[in-house]
Amino acid sequence: MMLFMKKNSPNDMKNKPLPTVLSKDVVVKSRIFTVESQALEFSNGTQVVYERLLGNPLGAVLIIPMLDDDTVLLIREFCIGVNRYELGFPKGNIDPGETWKEASLRESQEEVGYLPEKVELMDSVSLAAGYMTHQTHIVLATGLTPKTAEGDEPEPLEVVPWKLDDWQTLLQHPDFSEGRAYAALMLVLKETGRI
Repeated sequence: MMLFMKKNSPNDMKNKPLPTVLSKDVVVKSRIFTVESQALEFSNGTQVVYERLLGNPLGAVLIIPMLDDDTVLLIREFCIGVNRYELGFPKGNIDPGETWKEASLRESQEEVGYLPEKVELMDSVSLAAGYMTHQTHIVLATGLTPKTAEGDEPEPLEVVPWKLDDWQTLLQHPDFSEGRAYAALMLVLKETGRI
C-alpha cells in the first residue's frame, strides 16, 4: 500500500495559524542569557511546553568588509563557545538606539579599523530557529577608509585579509566554522559572481 502525503504550497504555510500561547515564564536569567518557557496549544489541540533562548531584541550585525574587489577582511578572535580562536567576519550586537547601519559602521571601525563609505544589507538570518530568537543582519561594507574606534574586546583582534578567489581554502580552514560566516561567504561569492 502506498501512502501519499499532501504537499503544502508556500501559501498554505503562510495561512497556518500560529499556536496559542497559554503561558510564558522566564526560567533562567544571567548577564547575557535569558531562557523563557512557553506553554503552547497547536490548532489540533496538542499542548506542548517549549524553552527558548531570548536574544538581543535588536539583533546583531555581521559585516563583510571588502578591502578591494578581491579581498575581504576577516578577524581572528577567541570564542568561548568552541573554546578556541576562530576565524570569521567582524560582528556585534546592535546597541539600543542604533540601526543596523549605525551598528555596522561602529563595529567595522572597532574590529577591523576601517570606516565603510557604503553598507548594504544582504540578508538577515536566524542562528537556531528551533530554540533561539536572535537574528543577525549580514552587511556588505565597501569603500573602506582607515579609521579606528575603541571596542569592548579583551585583547586586540587580529585582522586577516583573505582573497575571495581562495574561498575554498577558507571553507576547509579548521578555525572557520561558524554558520553565519559560511552564509556571509556564500552571499559575497554570489554578489561578486564567483559562484
